[in-house]
Amino acid sequence: MKVRSLSELPLQAVSHNPAIQKQVILGPLDLPHLTNFSQARFSPGQVAIAHQHPDMYEVFFVQSGMGTITIDGSPQALQPGVCVAVELGETHEVANTGTEELVLLYFGIRLSEASRPTAP
Repeated sequence: MKVRSLSELPLQAVSHNPAIQKQVILGPLDLPHLTNFSQARFSPGQVAIAHQHPDMYEVFFVQSGMGTITIDGSPQALQPGVCVAVELGETHEVANTGTEELVLLYFGIRLSEASRPTAP
């Protein structure tokens, strides 16, 4: 069993924009294939720049605030209660387009070499 509390976790920089803060609730050594399970806080106007993961799925859940996630050029509205799953290799960018803090829970699942899809 693993138990974590946000009140006890340090703030860390998000790799795609060091000005955005996150708290890593679970890390890669806590569960197989998990890259992280984290909460990130975006101030108004902050953006995690467009990027992709060739070996990882990523799931975002909006706790509060408003924003946009653009996946392969297609913008999707982010509002409380929305969950978005990003597939392998999809280019995605997250932006706080609102006037209040955007709070996301998110996690990544990394595929092992053996389970990665192969080209036809």
